[in-house]
Amino acid sequence: MVWICGIGYDSMEYMEIDVRGLSCPEPVMITMDAIEDNKGKALRVVCDEAHTKANLEAMLKHQKIMFTTACEGSTYVITFTAR
Repeated sequence: MVWICGIGYDSMEYMEIDVRGLSCPEPVMITMDAIEDNKGKALRVVCDEAHTKANLEAMLKHQKIMFTTACEGSTYVITFTAR
């Protein structure tokens, strides 16, 4: 897992959580911890498996957190604001 602080193409600061190569439920647990620790901040979760993307999206929907998902090459990027 890699945490990166940066500025995205939209000039918005975000924290990136790289969960590529991790097996569920670890990506969901890591993302839940990041949400708890970074309330009000923009987060980007990068994953490389469709089932991981689906599990993360389900968790965010359950928590009523709006998000966007993009496919960048062979990775998925889920962007949202922690609350």
